[in-house]
Amino acid sequence: MSVTINNPQLSSISKDMYLRMDVDYFLIQQKYDLTHMKKMREYITFLESGKSIKAEDYEIGTDNIHITVRNIDDSSLNLENAIYINDDKADELSKYRLQVGDIVITISSNCGNSFVYDEELPFNMTLSHYLCRIRIKNDLLLEKYLILFMQSSLCKDYFRSVETGKTIKNLAQRYIYDMPIYVPTAKEQLEIINKATPILFDISNLKLAKKSISSIVDKTFEEYFKYNYAKFDSLKEKMFYSSFLQCGNNVDARFSAKFQRPTGEFVYHELLNRPNKKIKHCLVLPMITGQGIETTDYDESGNYAYVSMADISSWELDLTDIKYVSNDYAIRKLTKKIKGLKTPVSTEISVNDIVMMRSGEGGIGKVAIIKDDVKGIFCDFIIRMRFDESVINPEFAYFYFRSQYFQYLIEINKKGLGNNTNIFPNQVQEFPIPDIPLSEQQKIVNMINTEIYKQKEIEKQIDEKKNEIEKMIDKILK
Repeated sequence: MSVTINNPQLSSISKDMYLRMDVDYFLIQQKYDLTHMKKMREYITFLESGKSIKAEDYEIGTDNIHITVRNIDDSSLNLENAIYINDDKADELSKYRLQVGDIVITISSNCGNSFVYDEELPFNMTLSHYLCRIRIKNDLLLEKYLILFMQSSLCKDYFRSVETGKTIKNLAQRYIYDMPIYVPTAKEQLEIINKATPILFDISNLKLAKKSISSIVDKTFEEYFKYNYAKFDSLKEKMFYSSFLQCGNNVDARFSAKFQRPTGEFVYHELLNRPNKKIKHCLVLPMITGQGIETTDYDESGNYAYVSMADISSWELDLTDIKYVSNDYAIRKLTKKIKGLKTPVSTEISVNDIVMMRSGEGGIGKVAIIKDDVKGIFCDFIIRMRFDESVINPEFAYFYFRSQYFQYLIEINKKGLGNNTNIFPNQVQEFPIPDIPLSEQQKIVNMINTEIYKQKEIEKQIDEKKNEIEKMIDKILK
């Protein structure tokens, strides 16, 4: 094993406003000749970071989208699993909305990933505080060329060398200004763009060929259980008539259109007409909500992560932006007293637990299965389910919870007005779950995972195309 020793001078450390002295920062200066490159600040006319929002700002079905790190996909905007916010918050952030020509750059997690907003969409779009946007002198530097250049090895190495953070990587805006950039003539930039266009077209076609996990899940459940999704869809679209007498058909005297709609009765009939059990009869621990928190309880040096709704909003536990809590908080909050039980229940997450968002129109009902052995406590806006694995395969339950029928049960049973809607453990535990042998559950899981694997193969092809672009840009830098 060989060791390389670097002896940077103090004068080289002083060149950086943050006095950086980590090895990556010096290695990149040895790997590339940056002294003859220009800096991005020569071309930037505007730079602004995004704004943070809270869970109560979520509201599905509006025209207001708050873009986060996960919405930047392969140097393009991907609005799948977008976060929608209510009109009041959108109006508050109106002066921060994206404009055509803005270039969006991530300054947390996957630092340096970017896209150009080159076509106006019918949404009011604002940015998470983990993103920033810039505008450039496009008579000198073309936006599309810049996006291609930022896929080069040089840019990737540069952002890795200047980002900071132990778990979550962050980027100071200063390093956007100081980013080295090679700017050929406008004609040469156009030639590079034209050469990359067919590759980008191939990437777009590959993305169109991909199927979403939700569509794979629904098709599999529809075929296996013979669910009548066609009738389900038609009932959702039809008008119906009700009367005050029907308000007494439930203990809460619910009279909302969603609750009384015949579609809900149809879904219950579909689920209850096949072998089923109530979810509460399949658990090894009571279904519970998590722990509340104060801002002073966060501590990045703590040993326990704090799983919030935002961390599972992509239907999986996303550790990139997760926050940590103080060890003192963790000790106090590792268990929770439940009414009717003598022994407190653990509020730690464990592998194969399923966690569900229980509040907010932007994601109520979304679930994630814990696959990583992470020490963590879940928040009070999350419901945790821990299944008896001799009865229910947790992965089967996870896919079932993603199906249209289960999500519709959430839709008609949630309570509250506007964005302040909630679903509670005492409701969810009464929902039915298919009662089939573990072997059949595994068969369904395998069918779904086989299709998901095919999508991963498409993703590999996309990565190969992206590498073509990276090599093309690297070539012009040599």
